[in-house]
Amino acid sequence: MRIAFLGTPQFAVPALAELAAAGFEIAAVYAQPPAPRGRGQALKPSPVQDFAESLGLEVRTPASMRDPGAIADFQALELDAAAVVAFGQILPAAVLDAPRLGAFNLHASLLPRWRGAAPIQRAIMAGDAVTGVQVMRMTEGLDEGPVLLSETVRIGPLDTAGSLQERLAAIGAHLLPRALRAVERGQARETPQPAEGLTYAKKIKPAEARIDWSRSAAELDRHIRGLSPFPGAWFEAPSDKGPVRIKALLSTLDEGQGAPGQVLDDNLLIACGSGAVRLLQAQREGRQVQDAQTFLRGFSLPVGARLL
Repeated sequence: MRIAFLGTPQFAVPALAELAAAGFEIAAVYAQPPAPRGRGQALKPSPVQDFAESLGLEVRTPASMRDPGAIADFQALELDAAAVVAFGQILPAAVLDAPRLGAFNLHASLLPRWRGAAPIQRAIMAGDAVTGVQVMRMTEGLDEGPVLLSETVRIGPLDTAGSLQERLAAIGAHLLPRALRAVERGQARETPQPAEGLTYAKKIKPAEARIDWSRSAAELDRHIRGLSPFPGAWFEAPSDKGPVRIKALLSTLDEGQGAPGQVLDDNLLIACGSGAVRLLQAQREGRQVQDAQTFLRGFSLPVGARLL
């Protein structure tokens, strides 16, 4: 089965690995162009580009799949199917219709809940008890196509966007080749998405990352875990040299009351608008992620201090 793979972040790498191991003929891999990363902001390839090149696969990084040249190059591949996993571009009809059997997307939610860019983060932030991963046939509408295969996953009280992403990526990597083989054999069951339960997972905006301690502990716990590890929910803490920005990367609900943002004990229990959260992992700018005790050995947050 001759396919193209379109994906960019780490979430897509297990699926590409599984397709390669399963013997699919991968004519080309498409990824977003190299982007500035790290302290020096040097241009670096995406995780998918890195991995595909390590396998010796041809990698293409067009700035836009709507460009007539990019469309013509894609059509010239004479594909049976296209496999898409978090590619990061809206694909035009000319691309979706080019493969003989169609284009198929691996999506990290139980559609139609959380269509769009940030389904894993939004599921945690909303307090969903379950989520999942699905393979769907792509149409021109945003994540609107019929579903071929699906698996449900529970969201645990200590799940972060990072930990949940790893689990969903591993499960999805096994679903995608199964779905493509079923399509190839003409045995795929394509189920239209339900009309009810539609929500959109909007892209995370930088302004959302700042912690508002006046919100309830339950909301903030979900906020912290949903934005971990990236972009990371953050607050400012007082120091002798002025406010210091700190990311909160893991938390849990705990008992306590106080003014919003008040440090309640010597182990990072912080009062919220109602209730309290205990920070389990934190990170100062330019430092490594640390557990609470390690963090406090290098940075003082005395009982009664107010976080902003």
